[in-house]
Amino acid sequence: MIRWIRNNLGLIGIVTATTIAAIALGAVAMGQSPALTLALLVVIYAVAWAIFRRWTRGAVAASDHWPIGKVLVSTLVAVGVVGAAIQPVPYGRDHHNDPVTAEPAWDAPRTRELAVAACFDCHSNEVTWPWYASIAPFSWNVQKNVDAGRNKVNYSEWDQPQHDADESAETVREGSMPPFYYTITHSGARLSDEEKEALARGFEATFAADPPIEDDHRERDDEDDEDDD
Repeated sequence: MIRWIRNNLGLIGIVTATTIAAIALGAVAMGQSPALTLALLVVIYAVAWAIFRRWTRGAVAASDHWPIGKVLVSTLVAVGVVGAAIQPVPYGRDHHNDPVTAEPAWDAPRTRELAVAACFDCHSNEVTWPWYASIAPFSWNVQKNVDAGRNKVNYSEWDQPQHDADESAETVREGSMPPFYYTITHSGARLSDEEKEALARGFEATFAADPPIEDDHRERDDEDDEDDD
């Protein structure tokens, strides 16, 4: 095996670097944590290697031929083992929706319709939890995004302070909301340019007539920033 590794160091390096880069970029695109994804990848590789070595009983060391079939099977088994092992983790399984206490006085039904399609699954108490929200590690990412979204602005609790509600129109116009990875699995959130502008204008009109309650913590942070300047 040592001889095989020495003879294929270039190939091993290319495959490893490409795999890590693909996983990291894919994780970013899908909203997953690259660090967490790479950590899981390392664990899977370690388990796959242990399975492979036990299966072949070191026979590869005496041969230059690499049993690709056994490598693939070992990897698939490792994915299953690690996947099953992380399912009992409780985080990501608290799929609750608190009662709706108050919504903004929407300027038009169309504004609310667009907001529901593009925003409510992370910024409301009316989240529709997808099937993969019960499967780790995808459930961890869904829970993280919902928690973060509700913390920034929750359109179902308009009677409570909102941290970043005034940025709603801007983020829609910029295209950062809804995020790209969300629209992959939610076709209704793929707004056209006209719909994005309609939603942004609707947010502005709605918040002008029914402004969000200011977040005291944010006000103090803004004052601190002004003092620093």
